[in-house]
Amino acid sequence: MKVATGTKIVGGISIGKIRVYKPPVYEISEEKTEDPIPELNRFESARVKVQEQQHALYEKAVKEAGEDSAAIFEAHEMMLDDDDLIDACKEIMVEQKQKAEYAVRQGFDNMAQMFRDMDDPYFQARSADVEDLKNAMLDVLFGNDPDSIQGSEPSILVAEDLAPSETVRLDKSLLLGLVTREGSSNSHTAILARSLNLPTIIQCKDIADDWDGQFAILDGYNSCIYIEPTQDLVDSLTAKQKEDQKKEALLLELKGKPSTTIDGHQVRVFANIGGPSDVGAVQVNDAEGVGLFRSEFVYLNSKADPTEEEQFQAYKRVLETLAPKLVIIRTCDIGADKTIDYMNLDKEDNPALGYRAIRICLTRKDFFKRQLRALLRASAYGNLGVMFPMITSLREVRDCKEILAECKRELANEGAEVGNIELGIMIETPAAALIADDLAEEVDFFSLGTNDLTQYTCAIDRQNAKIEPFSDPHHPAVLKLIQMTIEAGHRHNTWVGICGELGADLSLTETFLRMGVDELSVNPKSVLPLRKQIRSIDLSKE
Repeated sequence: MKVATGTKIVGGISIGKIRVYKPPVYEISEEKTEDPIPELNRFESARVKVQEQQHALYEKAVKEAGEDSAAIFEAHEMMLDDDDLIDACKEIMVEQKQKAEYAVRQGFDNMAQMFRDMDDPYFQARSADVEDLKNAMLDVLFGNDPDSIQGSEPSILVAEDLAPSETVRLDKSLLLGLVTREGSSNSHTAILARSLNLPTIIQCKDIADDWDGQFAILDGYNSCIYIEPTQDLVDSLTAKQKEDQKKEALLLELKGKPSTTIDGHQVRVFANIGGPSDVGAVQVNDAEGVGLFRSEFVYLNSKADPTEEEQFQAYKRVLETLAPKLVIIRTCDIGADKTIDYMNLDKEDNPALGYRAIRICLTRKDFFKRQLRALLRASAYGNLGVMFPMITSLREVRDCKEILAECKRELANEGAEVGNIELGIMIETPAAALIADDLAEEVDFFSLGTNDLTQYTCAIDRQNAKIEPFSDPHHPAVLKLIQMTIEAGHRHNTWVGICGELGADLSLTETFLRMGVDELSVNPKSVLPLRKQIRSIDLSKE
């Protein structure tokens, strides 16, 4: 028996044969051609076909993993329209008399290197997208089948890493688990694994080609994979797997039951979503509402600034489908790691502390008003909460409320129907937490964004993988700011929720309940496990 270890992304047990995936290696000739026209035509034909593939992958990803995971493929489509990239490849074919395959390799490699040379971690990460598109172009030019990753039987897939297009192409019915040599906790492989609740480990450096076809057990709990395990280990971990399956079945019995502690304290358990396509996950997992609708994905998934009508239709669909449940929609939180070409945002040395979120909205009033008008119109079709992100001052909240009131007056004059809304803000900066008493007098609710609150409190860039080991979301300072915020909100009859990653951290559930949190909003798949945890707690006992 061999044992290899890695970093856990998703726990659980997978048992079956290994499929080692190795991407094709292309032998690209440097033989020149006298006539570039056929090569230009081959290049253009491949480019169009890959764009069609990326669009199909986007549609597939939306259905299987939600808007968050799908957005990358729309970005890929747009990247294939980049004039600089296309012109560079064509120049190689025309001036250097090289074939399409060579031009694609050189042109895409040069662009990938350009991204790798940038200081910004976000742009450095875009080099992987260029590599993914290069391989897709070469697949077409060489006539390779991009869907031949898994074989025909259920298996534990082992690979160096998986590109976004590869993760989406996977046949989930044949996927028992995932093991990669590279990758990070924020990679597309990790996002996919979490959305499917699939046992996964990354950064497993002992992966070997001769694993292919061997029987194995992937133990996500202990971050390891056993190759040709002993019979005793097979028996033990098979029993553990069956126990997990029974627990999952028992979780389904919690659907329809209240999220109430043993001593009768009720907490609302909501879901975080990225767009209308995630509504099904809210319903299937029995969330009591939506605590965070990330409206920026309406912008990220549009090739141009979305109109008021386009936004209205997206918000209306979610509110109408989930009525009478409360749906909290966060206004556009663009900037930092989420950028959009058509917004023409300047490159910044420190984007996490820069021109982002509410700072963009308050300085681009027409842009902000389009969204607020769409939200107000949609409020007539359900139970809406509107939430402003990245608040640091009382002035910002009052400015937002003034613009919202202006939109209400305009819509009233136009005879448009508007419903009642709850108004809230994200508490995701230490500044907001420290003046929470003042802010609570202005709004109906707070929602603690613990991801950014941790980043700003501990001076840890959440996009920088190198300093991930220094990040401590359980840092006493973060927990103290959360406690302060909850207490300040309650002093002013303002209810307080948590919508960041810590909301799904079951080791902190009792801590948050004892602090007095009113609502927890988590990934839809975390709703029932969280409800189970809440129902096991007795707050009357010290």
